Amino acid sequence: MEAQAVEERQILEKIPALLLRWYDGCARVLPWREDPAPYRVWVSEIMLQQTRVEAVKPYYERFLERLPTVKAVAEAPEEQLLKLWEGLGYYNRVRNLQKGAQQVMERFGGEVPADFQALRSLPGVGDYTAGAIASIAFGIPVPAVDGNVLRVVSRLLARREDILDAKVKKRVETEITGIIPKGRAGDFNQSLMELGAMVCLPNGAPKCGNCPLEAICLAHRAGIQGELPVKAPKKPRKAEKRTVFLLTCWGRLALNRRPEKGLLAGLWELPGVQGTLSAKEAEAVLKDWGLKPAGKPEQLPAAKHIFTHVEWRMTGWAFETAEPAPAFHWADARELSQELSLPSAFQAYFPEMEKRLK
Repeated sequence: MEAQAVEERQILEKIPALLLRWYDGCARVLPWREDPAPYRVWVSEIMLQQTRVEAVKPYYERFLERLPTVKAVAEAPEEQLLKLWEGLGYYNRVRNLQKGAQQVMERFGGEVPADFQALRSLPGVGDYTAGAIASIAFGIPVPAVDGNVLRVVSRLLARREDILDAKVKKRVETEITGIIPKGRAGDFNQSLMELGAMVCLPNGAPKCGNCPLEAICLAHRAGIQGELPVKAPKKPRKAEKRTVFLLTCWGRLALNRRPEKGLLAGLWELPGVQGTLSAKEAEAVLKDWGLKPAGKPEQLPAAKHIFTHVEWRMTGWAFETAEPAPAFHWADARELSQELSLPSAFQAYFPEMEKRLK
């Protein structure tokens, strides 16, 4: 056991020099890397949570163009925030970003704090995000351990512990802290993330031939890199059947505000009910809502949207109604394109909406 610990320590100590040499020559050019100011890094890290880099880029540029400072995001109307975030999903991220910005204005004089614990105290900022901001924006030698880093270390040291276990993450954080090179904390953390994102890929498909750590990787040496990392199986998602209504009247679309708590909290949605409804059942729901069809219903294609813990399986019905009902907000095309945001859960119905609102 002692020999194994010695070998692991020796491998860990070799990582910085090998990885930084690779990173200096191969790192992607990303907008938040070009100018790693604290606010810019913060916005990028929040956007990158559970979202691919390529998907984030255009959102990042637009967000910073409209809200270039902590003060701007702290004072922005919520509808503007949600519109800028539309399509990224996980809307609580931007709501917490605003709450955090408001706290920065109130508690830290408008300056993002150069302190890990102070960053960690902001809404929506966990250990990883605080570590990323602290190291990249301020050069503070703290780790930023996410799934990419856990995967890299798991393979590098051929470990079979469950990387979703909090104790395993804490151990890796301690190990990474011990090898952060002086003066390059941000680059080192980003190099580990970059390796996991571009080379040491998930789902059993690492590009070992392109890896700067190939020669010291125990999993590669043993030929077990495809078996790692180990993760406890997730609970199966709950499947919910839902019928969505695309209701138009006089060139406007009916929208409903979701409850303030729960899934898609407080966001606009296409009206809907639980279950899969026939045309006759859908017409009965319309009557309950105080609406009268102005023509025959049109069935829309079935759609599916996957959330973290639940999956919506949707049936859609489109109705032109004789008059609007006060229970809904009736939005025109301009409102939908410039002001109101609809979650990507309804993306399958966006083309139909646009066609009917022309």
